[in-house]
Amino acid sequence: MADIPLSALLGALFVLLLLSGIFSGSETAMMAANRFRLRHAAQAGDRGAKMAIALLGKTDKLLGLILLGNTLLNAAAATMTGYIALALFGQTKWALEIGTLCITFALLVVAEISPKVICAAHADRLAPLLSYVLTPLLRLAYPIIWFVNLFVTALLKSLRLSPGNGHGENKLTQEELRSLVLESSHLIPQKHHAILSRLFELNNITVEDVMTPRGNIEIIDLDLPWDEVKTQLATSHHSRLPVCRNSLDQLLGILPVRRLLANWLPQDFDESALLGQLNTPYYIPSGTQVFTQLAFFQENRQRIGFVVDEYGEILGLLTLEDIIEEFVGDFTTSLPGLTQDLNWQSDGSAIVEGSRQLRDINRMLELNLPLEGPKTLNGLILEHFQDIPEAGISLRLSGITLEILQTRNRSVVTVKVFRPKSG
Repeated sequence: MADIPLSALLGALFVLLLLSGIFSGSETAMMAANRFRLRHAAQAGDRGAKMAIALLGKTDKLLGLILLGNTLLNAAAATMTGYIALALFGQTKWALEIGTLCITFALLVVAEISPKVICAAHADRLAPLLSYVLTPLLRLAYPIIWFVNLFVTALLKSLRLSPGNGHGENKLTQEELRSLVLESSHLIPQKHHAILSRLFELNNITVEDVMTPRGNIEIIDLDLPWDEVKTQLATSHHSRLPVCRNSLDQLLGILPVRRLLANWLPQDFDESALLGQLNTPYYIPSGTQVFTQLAFFQENRQRIGFVVDEYGEILGLLTLEDIIEEFVGDFTTSLPGLTQDLNWQSDGSAIVEGSRQLRDINRMLELNLPLEGPKTLNGLILEHFQDIPEAGISLRLSGITLEILQTRNRSVVTVKVFRPKSG
């Protein structure tokens, strides 16, 4: 190369470094690209994204191509640097040492660090574009890469390692997918984010967490005077009501109040006519996951069911609306005078009904009351005292101060909850 001008050698070296940088950056862009975004673009018809997905499906061959090109170009650049050093410094003992230092610096700056940083920052945009170059190159170099991969595969097998095919690496666990949704809160509306977050919790929630406790179920007691029964039917806010005698232990069926009142109550409407309108009760074993029960409701064409324990005793009432509200949020009409939201008052306290679900309290007030045992605040307090406490008594649970405001019969009606001090 003695007859080649120095400027031509320098130009060739720059081209080699530039091509090496393209291969080096391609590796970073392809590996750092968001696979889900690429798939979305591919489904929208982006040809570059389709080629990128195809390349990422055979990662071993893609990396073989990139490293093959990068290695050949780096070796050629090192050789070219040797000729340039000899042309500049002659046959001196320092020529090769200086050339080695220069090419190392050039490779780091021009062919490695700079392109990798650029491609990492714009991986999603560059990966489809680079696929237009890498795809035809892979076809041309396929025999060489196939031959090299024979030795790579043999080496991995000798080390008892299984080379991946690139298809299973993007499978996320449920917890990983939940974290992905939580980290994307700035990209989606707050309401949508809340719904998605609750959906991931459905497999960890049982029907006891969502049901209406037995003590809060409105029933039609046929042992009451008939005029009181008719008045209750005319004023009830529920579309379906359990019908029993004396208590839920003698459940007779479910009365579709809305259908009954569509034509209003006839003058001759009596107990026998009411019994003729009843639907057969649907029972749900305690411990059933909410998501599973949602599927059961759909399969059995049911909207309401009674949660029972292992002895057949009714624990509570679950409706399809209860499940939907669990991840959508409250949307049904509440009873007059009752509020569904919980908020801290200016003095750092909140008045909470004893029948309120602990999960609702934790979510609305951002607390950490224990959820392993009782499901309601009343149940948690009764479990703590092992007795019916009197009004005015205070206690501390999980670092949260509670003051009992009102008790009635065998339950706690209202409690004042104090916001825990941070730190």
